[in-house]
Amino acid sequence: MSPSNRSRLRAQPASLPPSTSSDGTRRRILETALQLFASRGYHDTSIRDLAKVLELQPSALYAHFASKEHVLAELVRIGHEAHHEALQAALKDAEPEPRQQVRALVRAHTRTHATHPQLAVVVNEELYALTPELAAPAVALRDKSAALLAEVIERGMAQKCFAPPHPRVTAAAISAMGVRLPYWYDQGSALDVETLAEAHAELALRMLCGDLAR
Repeated sequence: MSPSNRSRLRAQPASLPPSTSSDGTRRRILETALQLFASRGYHDTSIRDLAKVLELQPSALYAHFASKEHVLAELVRIGHEAHHEALQAALKDAEPEPRQQVRALVRAHTRTHATHPQLAVVVNEELYALTPELAAPAVALRDKSAALLAEVIERGMAQKCFAPPHPRVTAAAISAMGVRLPYWYDQGSALDVETLAEAHAELALRMLCGDLAR
């Protein structure tokens, strides 16, 4: 990530999704770690750095997390869980027609990445710093989320709603629109989140429908 993007993330208050169950000192540790991991990077943040910002002794952190890697694992799980729950809720409320379901999924995908940019960066950049065992819960959620969009695309193709040149590549491109948001989008700009979400949904449908009439 470029220095300018790191600076922008550092200036924004880090927040966890409302569904996060952790509270008290444990939540403070997660929020502070989120800010530091997003602005400095996981490998450039030490337990001592984290303890210093929290005004705690390093040993106090180990009462809540076994290691820095466990802190990261919890943040990555929280991010993927919140994202998956948002996609599930959007799909449940959407009309059954594939194009409307894609709109709902893409809007939810965009909102989660635009609303929690630090978490999105940590989830997507630092997942691979984890051991396979610690990453497994988040990876399982990520795969389930990807499957939601893939299933709708497959159904849309069967119903002749979609005709992407390559379904898997198109699904990856749709996902990437949201993943890249923290690197350029500013919530304080004239472009509000809902307008952005609708624009992404329209772009996704254009990729999927090709020359088909919508």
